[in-house]
Amino acid sequence: MKKYIFIVNCFLLLSVFSSAWAQSAPGNYIVVYYFHTTLRCPTCYKIEQYTQEAVNKYFDKEIKAGTISFKAVNVQQEKNQHYVKDYQLFAKAVVISMIKEGKEVKFNNLTKIWEYVGDKEKFYNYIKTETNQYLEEVK
Repeated sequence: MKKYIFIVNCFLLLSVFSSAWAQSAPGNYIVVYYFHTTLRCPTCYKIEQYTQEAVNKYFDKEIKAGTISFKAVNVQQEKNQHYVKDYQLFAKAVVISMIKEGKEVKFNNLTKIWEYVGDKEKFYNYIKTETNQYLEEVK
């Protein structure tokens, strides 16, 4: 009986740790960033909202698989200030970053967000189209 309990416990531990190892291992994925400052106008909040909604709406399966993630980042926090230089940010921005084998290989600053923020469907489609292009390359 002790042997049986030991074997069951080993399998349980292996299943828990193997999923944790798989999630933390470097791989191929996309990060959709929304970069902002501490003070934001209603339009800036809307850009964050629309971006997150579009990513969740069109890429739910990829989010669950760990292939795509959304991150809102305050660039005024000291730990995040490097993003301003890394991505040549000059305003609030949505940036898609492609990571392959644990390293960023390319990114795209989606500058048309300001053009489309007044039209939710155009905004959603812009996020969807640009993210899909990166997704094709990650697979």
